[in-house]
Amino acid sequence: MTSPVTRFVRLFAVLAALIVAVPAVAQKLPAGTDPQNALLIDTRYGQIVIKLRPDLAPKHVERLKQLARDKFYDNVPFHRVIPDFMAQTGDGQRGDGTGGSKYPNLAAEFTNTPFVRGVVGMARTSDPNSANSQFFICFKESPWLNGQYTVVGQVVSGMDVVDKLKKGEGQSGTVTDPDRMLKVQVAADVK
Repeated sequence: MTSPVTRFVRLFAVLAALIVAVPAVAQKLPAGTDPQNALLIDTRYGQIVIKLRPDLAPKHVERLKQLARDKFYDNVPFHRVIPDFMAQTGDGQRGDGTGGSKYPNLAAEFTNTPFVRGVVGMARTSDPNSANSQFFICFKESPWLNGQYTVVGQVVSGMDVVDKLKKGEGQSGTVTDPDRMLKVQVAADVK
């Protein structure tokens, strides 16, 4: 028979293991962040939390949430990272910035919301109505994007993680052996 002390030690060890295993989302989201409209992006450097803005771009926000739920974004590279400008990702089809998703392109939902550090916008071609799955996170203020690209959210935690992403070379910002979004989830879906 085991002694009461041994049973207590074993119980304590199991409880400690469970506490450590609790997913990161169990930690509180930043104030004012609705779990139904928050994306959690896990990277090798840590987690990025994006507060989505359905009030600005309801169709684009729904698309991002759908693709996260489809696991389309899991293991997708930050294929284009331009220092002092932005980090782009979301090409779960080809991984090089030339692909989209199985869903149709979206009509622009432009606003006057300024592109400042941490703002998340939808990438597109020269056609304003060509956003599909790719998005970017601004490293700093980028006023030339204002009113030209759809704003979908704001990084509310993890900009230090975004800053650590491997940078690309030249004006294209194409990254050799890029960092990846290991897992992307809607915060409300994390158990």
